[in-house]
Amino acid sequence: MFNLDTLVRENIKRLVPYSTARDEFKGEASIFLDANENNFGSPLPVNYNRYPDPMQWQLKYKIADIKGVPPQNIFIGHGSDEAIDVLYRSFVNPGVDNVILCPPTYGMYEVSAHINDAIIRKVTLTEDFQLDIPALQQAIDENTKLIFICSPNNPTGNSINRSDIELLLNNFDGIVVIDEAYINFSRQKTFIQELTEYPNLVVLQTLSKAWGLAGLRIGMAFASEDIVNTFNKVKPPYNISQATNELALQALENVNQVNEWIREIVIERDLLSGALLQLPEVLHIYPSDASFILVKTTDAKGIYNYLIEQGIVVRDRSKVELCMGCLRITIGTPAENLRLLHVLKSFNLKTATTASA
Repeated sequence: MFNLDTLVRENIKRLVPYSTARDEFKGEASIFLDANENNFGSPLPVNYNRYPDPMQWQLKYKIADIKGVPPQNIFIGHGSDEAIDVLYRSFVNPGVDNVILCPPTYGMYEVSAHINDAIIRKVTLTEDFQLDIPALQQAIDENTKLIFICSPNNPTGNSINRSDIELLLNNFDGIVVIDEAYINFSRQKTFIQELTEYPNLVVLQTLSKAWGLAGLRIGMAFASEDIVNTFNKVKPPYNISQATNELALQALENVNQVNEWIREIVIERDLLSGALLQLPEVLHIYPSDASFILVKTTDAKGIYNYLIEQGIVVRDRSKVELCMGCLRITIGTPAENLRLLHVLKSFNLKTATTASA
C-alpha cells in the first residue's frame, strides 16, 4: 500500500524550509522594510526591485483554471528539469535507493539521477516502444522509489499504453512519474484528471512546447497536496522570477492562439511525414503523438552533417538504444518544412552523383 511518509527521505522530513520575508507577513502594507530590497526601484522601465511570490499563486490559479485542478496540486519549477531534480532530492536516498528508467527516453532523468547519486535500473522499451511490464515488475524492489515514464515519449514520439501505466500505478508502492511534455499534440488524454485516484502519481508538463515559452523555463508538476508540499520544502525560495511570472500570465490568456498552433503542427506533422516517406534515404517514420517525428534513415550521420552544412539543425539519435539510424526532426513552419524537404532532395542527388562518379 502506498504510504508517502515511508518514501520521503528522513532529512527532508526533518527539514525546516527557508522562511522568506513575505511568508511571515499577513495583511496589507504600503512600506516594505523587511527583505533588504532596493526601495528606490530598479534601472528598468518596469520595477523588479521586489522579490516575487515564492509560491507563484497568481500563476497557479491561472493554470488551475486551464487544467481543471486545484492550485494546491500544482508545483511550478524552473523548467520540468527542476521538478525532476526535486523528485530525486525529496524521495531518493543517495547511494541507497534506485529509480527505474525506460530507454529510449528523455535524457535528463538519467543525468539528474547521476547528480543525486541514485542507483539507476534501466528497463528497455519493447521493439514497438512500449513498456516491458514483466521486466519492470522484476526490476522493482523495496528500494525502488521512482519510475519515470515519458508519454508521448521522447525521442520516439509515441504515447505509452494507458492500461500499462494504470497497472503500475495500481501495483507499485513508490511514485510513478508521467512526463507529459508533449501531451497537447497527443490523442491520449492527460493523467492529470487521475490525481485523486492515484496518490502515487506525479504528472509533469511544461510551457516550453505547445505554449512556445521555452525561453521562460516554466515546468509544472501536478500531484497530491502532500507531495507538492514536500516539493515546496525542497525548492529554492524564489525559483521563478517576477518577470517570468508576469510573461507567463500574459501568455496564458492566449489559449485560442495556442490551440490553433497545435492544430497546425499536427497537420504539418502528417504532411511532412508523408513527404519524407517519398525520399529514398528514408526507411521508416515512427507514429508520433508529439511535435516531432523519429525518422529511420539509410545514413543518419551523413544526412545530419549535410543538413548542418545547409543551416538546418535536427537531432541525431542514431546512437540511442533502439534508435539506430534515426534522426529526430521537430515539426517546423510550412516554409521550414519545405526547405528541409528541398535540402534532403539535394542530398539524394549529391549521393547519386557521388556513387556514379
